Amino acid sequence: MWFLSITLIGAALDLWSKHAVFAWLERTQNHRYTLIDGFLRFIIAENPGAAFSLFSGMQWLFIGVSLGALIAVNSLFCLGRLTSRWTLTAMACINAGVIGNLYDRLFNEGRVRDFIDVYVGNCHWPTFNVADSLLCIGVGILLITSLTAAEKK
Repeated sequence: MWFLSITLIGAALDLWSKHAVFAWLERTQNHRYTLIDGFLRFIIAENPGAAFSLFSGMQWLFIGVSLGALIAVNSLFCLGRLTSRWTLTAMACINAGVIGNLYDRLFNEGRVRDFIDVYVGNCHWPTFNVADSLLCIGVGILLITSLTAAEKK
């Protein structure tokens, strides 16, 4: 139940946040809203590639990789291979992130809707969304659990 709850809540939060922020910003004059001046703002961005718009125009590759990831993660879950609470949490976050971005690729002309813009001065991190955050959290949890498990051996 834990895995499914995190997956569904995470994917729903991603899709809702994209819809809400894009609808709100499309009504503003310059399609952006500063939350913390000089550091954090919401903007409208649609990315046809990966981070930094790498591999733009290769939507079918991203769709294929996403479907493969969904099959792998959900197979591990269904086969009972995700045994620890941390691994379940990590894989559920990854699952939710993949679902959120895959939805965009399938139903937004191959482009992922991003809106979180973190920057200092003129240095910007690539604009991202809740799905990207969930993917990073999931991978981070897997790395930490792998490192701590290796230290215990």
